[in-house]
Amino acid sequence: MTRPVSRPFHPDTLMVRGGLDRTAFQETSEALFLNSGYVYDAAEAAEAAFDGSVERYVYSRFRNPTLSVFEERMTALEGGCVARATASGMAAVTAALLCQVRAGDRVVVGRELFGSCSWVAEELLPRYGVEVEVVAAADEAGWTRALARPTRAVLLETPSNPALRLTDLHAVAALAHAAGATVIVDNAVASPVVQRPLEHGADVVVHSATKWIDGQGRCLGGVIVCGMAFDEEHLGPFLRHTGACLSPFNAWVFLKGLETLGLRMARHAATALTLARVAEAHPAVAAVWYPGLDSHPQRALAVRQMRSGGGLMALDFKGGQEAAYRFLNALQLIDISNNLGDAKSLACHPATTTHQRLDPADKAAQGITPGLVRLSVGLEDPEDLTWDLEAALDAARD
Repeated sequence: MTRPVSRPFHPDTLMVRGGLDRTAFQETSEALFLNSGYVYDAAEAAEAAFDGSVERYVYSRFRNPTLSVFEERMTALEGGCVARATASGMAAVTAALLCQVRAGDRVVVGRELFGSCSWVAEELLPRYGVEVEVVAAADEAGWTRALARPTRAVLLETPSNPALRLTDLHAVAALAHAAGATVIVDNAVASPVVQRPLEHGADVVVHSATKWIDGQGRCLGGVIVCGMAFDEEHLGPFLRHTGACLSPFNAWVFLKGLETLGLRMARHAATALTLARVAEAHPAVAAVWYPGLDSHPQRALAVRQMRSGGGLMALDFKGGQEAAYRFLNALQLIDISNNLGDAKSLACHPATTTHQRLDPADKAAQGITPGLVRLSVGLEDPEDLTWDLEAALDAARD
C-alpha cells in the first residue's frame, strides 16, 4: 500500500490494492518496469548493493518492481510470508522441489498430480538419487505408511486435475511434519480465492498463474508462496542462480487478472455447479466429478477445505471414448482445448491429450477413464452454456 492503513483488509481488497507501490508519477495502475538492469549514482553505491549492505534492485533476474507487487499480492492472498514469481507453473513446482532435495533424500508425492509434475517427481528426481514414493489422494493408510519414515518433502495437488479428487491437508500435513517433511501443495485448480492450503497445514503453495489468476489465456507464469525460513535457506538462492524468473510484462498482466479474480471465481463456481447438476441428471453420463456436488464422495472434505467447488469439473460417459468424442465434437460454444482457467469454457479428453503419456494402469488409478471429459467452466451466460452442454450430451447418447 502507498499510504499507511489502520486495519487489515479483506482478500477482495488485497487483490486490487495489495503491494501497490506508486512511483513519483502517482499512476493509478501498477507501473510496468520492462528494464533488465539498474544504474547507480556512484561505484560505492553499486558495491553496497552487491555486498548486501543496502537493499535495492540490481538485476531483474533477481528482483523487479513489477514482480514485487505481484509477489506481495500473492503473499497476502495465500497468507504466507514471501512469494516468488516464476516463468511458468511447472517452473514453480520444479523449483519448490529441487531447491531443497539432495541425493539420498526421500520424497512422497500424490498419485493425482498433473502429468508434468509426475514426470519431475517420478522421472527426474530419481536420476539425482532421490527416492520417491507415490500415494493415492484418499489413501489414508497409504499416507500413514509412507510418512512413517523420514521424508524431505511431500508434493500433492488438491483438488486434482482432471478427476477432482481431494487430499485431506490437515491429516497429511500432520503426518508429514512428524516425518520432518515440507508440504508443498499445488493450488492451481482451486485458486487462492477458493482454497488457502497454508491455513490447513501446508508449508509451501505453488500456482500456475497461467490458469485462473490470469483468467483469460494470455500469459504463462507461476508463483511460489512460503515461509521466510524456507525462502532464505532454499528457494531464494535457488531462483536467484537458476534464472526461472517471470517477465515483468506477464507479472503486470497477472496483477490485472487478480483485480477480478474474486468476482470471476464466484461466477465460475456458480455456473459450474449448474452445469454439473444438468450433466448428473443426463442418461449418457455415468458420473460427474465436482467438489460442489453433494454426490462427490469427498464432499465433507471439500466443505472443510474449499470455499466453493471451483470452476473445474469432469464428466465420465457411459459410452467410453466414443461417447466422449461425440460430446466434444457436438459442442458449438465450448471450445476443445487442453488449457483451463480461461474466461472461455474449454473441454478436453485427458486420456488422449494432457495425460496421454500415462500407462493404462496409472490412468485407471487416477480415475482417467476413456470416457472422462474435463470441463473448465468459463464466464459465458449460464443459459447459453446449459444449452450447449445439453445438446452435446444428447449427441453423446446417440
